[in-house]
Amino acid sequence: MSETRLSREEAVALLERGEAAAEAHDWALAAACYEEFLAVYPDTEFSPVLWFDAALYHKFLRNWDKAYEIGKQAAARAGDAEGEPAFWNLGIAATMVRDWATARRAWAQFGIALKPGEGEIDDGFGMACVRLDPEGDAEVVWVRRICPTRGRVLSVPFTDRRFGEIVVHDGAPNGERLVGEHSYPVFDELALWQASDTATWRAQVTAPEEADMEALSEAFTARDLAMEPVDSIKFHCQCCSEGSIDVERTAVSGARDVLLAAPDEGAARGVLDEWAAGGGGRAWHAIHAKAEGVPHP
Repeated sequence: MSETRLSREEAVALLERGEAAAEAHDWALAAACYEEFLAVYPDTEFSPVLWFDAALYHKFLRNWDKAYEIGKQAAARAGDAEGEPAFWNLGIAATMVRDWATARRAWAQFGIALKPGEGEIDDGFGMACVRLDPEGDAEVVWVRRICPTRGRVLSVPFTDRRFGEIVVHDGAPNGERLVGEHSYPVFDELALWQASDTATWRAQVTAPEEADMEALSEAFTARDLAMEPVDSIKFHCQCCSEGSIDVERTAVSGARDVLLAAPDEGAARGVLDEWAAGGGGRAWHAIHAKAEGVPHP
């Protein structure tokens, strides 16, 4: 028989300490208390809740190895009900550690249908927005979701982030963007899953008409790259950003600074040259690597 290392009084005190730590958002201490308890009492009637909470706290801490290991224990005790949060959190943690078999099982248990397959998930989950670095610059960018928790950045970020990054986001939207009659959720970023080699460049272009600027955007998009007019950035307070915002299409023409996502300067110049040759009055000059960050008003 194994030796019990905690008396009833010690166990109660440990749980009370963990609860107090959680209320104070001391996630590391709360998780440590629950893990110490669970090492002795892994399967009491309330242990499933403690397994879930401990895994969740490690998710908050971005301690993905622990979130994954403890999350497997939480999921094993979560029952069979679809929509059980333990499966969602395990799906995220398994994605972060690249255990695709576990991630696929977790998403299926949560109730999300995936295309049949093995290995990394690269599926079509539609368009959405992600708030990069939500505790910092909190820039909202457009992504194409490739799995329940990952999206590939389609915008050219104004901060030091990059087009083409793959980011992991949480499951609960924290805002929405309205484009016409369509609503797109805004998720908060949890982690950068894969960096991008696509650099950001800045240039000055002259687009006589709005259609010329659209043609420039399409020229980059056709090459799986991107373009953003610098003056398209919109600043919102936190309250507004986390609410519902109409994304209005504005006409852009004339002389404009633009951000360009391209692997190197030569590739960016090639697209610009082809675009400029395709219409009267189009021109560009002064390309250079974009400076890190973006000033705030």
